[in-house]
Amino acid sequence: MAARDIIVVGTSAGGVEALETLVRGLPADLPAAVLVAMHLAPGTASILPKILARAGPLPATHPRDGERYETGRIYVAPPDHHLLVRDGLLRLTRGARENVHRPAVDPLFRSAAVAHGPRVIGVVLTGALDDGTAGLSAVKRCGGVAIVQDPRDASYPSMPANALKNVAVDHCVPVSEMAALLARLAGGAVTAPAPPPPAAIKAEDCMTERQQDDEDVLDKIGSRSTITCPECSGTLWELSDDPVQFRCHVGHAYSPRTLMAQHTRRLEDALWAAIRSFEESASLSDRVAARFQERDPDSVERLKLRGQAAQEHAKELRKLIDALPVED
Repeated sequence: MAARDIIVVGTSAGGVEALETLVRGLPADLPAAVLVAMHLAPGTASILPKILARAGPLPATHPRDGERYETGRIYVAPPDHHLLVRDGLLRLTRGARENVHRPAVDPLFRSAAVAHGPRVIGVVLTGALDDGTAGLSAVKRCGGVAIVQDPRDASYPSMPANALKNVAVDHCVPVSEMAALLARLAGGAVTAPAPPPPAAIKAEDCMTERQQDDEDVLDKIGSRSTITCPECSGTLWELSDDPVQFRCHVGHAYSPRTLMAQHTRRLEDALWAAIRSFEESASLSDRVAARFQERDPDSVERLKLRGQAAQEHAKELRKLIDALPVED
């Protein structure tokens, strides 16, 4: 009989402290492997496995691509790589970023759910925006157990709060109580038959590793939107699955809140570029007016008015930037 022997954990801002608290309470003989995806900056060395190994009794490492995972160990996604589960093996891939991150939480959770269904326990901890919501939904829909940190207990409550709003979560507890909960759940027998993974979840799972155009697949599981990808400017498909997700044909994926935050950032960039152009126009008008001061007084007046108008436009655009929404 299958047992719950795979724990996938996702976190972002505030995650180091939360993970330390979590692993500190795990037993040395935990009958499950713990797979962690935390948002990490690319191009930097991560000491997170060393931190977690010191914090608790379980050994922690960055896995090798193709490594077979074992119970009683912690495996941390390395910087700039998605960590995936494939038939008892761990895969590392540099597939397209999801929710602007690599590693991201959703690919790990989704791959574990597709590969092992009800054997999976998904955990969403502290973090900004909503990476992990779609992944935790996949875990739940494939028969697994969904757990979130109580948002009131999280340093950054957005990730667990969004998961709580969109997923039928089984447990919502402070991180200080989570280790005991996982110790009780891990190794428990899976008595219900594993439901087949929904087609959309399977399709998205395959996209994480593909190095090809996925337009035909996306047309089957979603509809083309009029919105463009913030990273590659390609068309985004709005997936018909729940919760709502957006994907471009090369693989970039976004939750609604992350997509809105990225478009707000692009809008702000465009406004700053416009401010620069207006201020350069004002400066140029002043310089040329100074040259024409004696030779062409009429042109000087027109140039001064043009420069003043450009400065006013720049001021109005700065007000628009101040009014842009701030995503937590």
